[in-house]
Amino acid sequence: MNAIEIKGLKKSFRGMHALNGLNMTVPVGAIYGFIGENGSGKSTTEKLICGHLVKDGGTIKLFGKDYTDAGIRVRVGALIENAGCFAGSSIYTNLKMQCLNLGIADIDAEISRVLKIVRMDAHRDLKFKKCSLGMKQRVGIAMALLGNPALLILDEPINGLDTDGMKMMREILTDIAKGGATVLISSHILGELEKIATHYGIIRQGKMVQELTAQEMEARARVFVSLRVNELQKACQLLKQKYANVRIEQDYVRVYDEQDVDGIVKYLLDHALVPSEIKKNKVGLEEYYIELMSQKENK
Repeated sequence: MNAIEIKGLKKSFRGMHALNGLNMTVPVGAIYGFIGENGSGKSTTEKLICGHLVKDGGTIKLFGKDYTDAGIRVRVGALIENAGCFAGSSIYTNLKMQCLNLGIADIDAEISRVLKIVRMDAHRDLKFKKCSLGMKQRVGIAMALLGNPALLILDEPINGLDTDGMKMMREILTDIAKGGATVLISSHILGELEKIATHYGIIRQGKMVQELTAQEMEARARVFVSLRVNELQKACQLLKQKYANVRIEQDYVRVYDEQDVDGIVKYLLDHALVPSEIKKNKVGLEEYYIELMSQKENK
């Protein structure tokens, strides 16, 4: 069974297609990285899943049932745009009001549970307006976790966070998934998303371009050898005489789709060029995404 299964989803605003036949599959237990440029349809998709918008066509199923099913709706938690908290009230009071709204019986126990998950149990009496951006994001996730949802939908939860904030958010999201929830997360910070996602969906102009697992992305990612050389241009031109895909990036000469590091180095040394640094790596999620979008634009 899939946590989310979308087929042919359509949504227009004033005659402009936001989604134009989107298909999407999110397995149960996944941390699904939802990727796309601004205006590609990510937020629209998330709002449709949550019932904040009305679709024009297509189907949305959550855990095998229609997304409008009352029993399914209570299994979905979401943080889209902001936490929706009262600035002058404490974190605890905001969470208590949401518990009352959801009809949760043991309010104190539930608030303690979600605050522990988001590492905010020591700040329960702090007024929301005094929270940092990272703290506000974590309070928003705590709000979404009330009632122990099986599906958590997060729209750009790590944007604007500092390094420590992003690290903590990664740990929180990983813990949530380990606890049995499926997480759908959109983000522009692909390097961070790559550290936690188990599946990816890449959307462009309202259509799904590609869905793949983290393992499939790793297998498809191109291998390259990076070399730092004093005479970059000379080294690049020389390597192009022997290798098919060579270019200068970030003060390195990169030789793509080649794994013979010794052979590349020997070739440079034979021509009196001595590398001061040598690295072998694979293209990461961000570069994979850029290459994929470039291929689509050139078709």
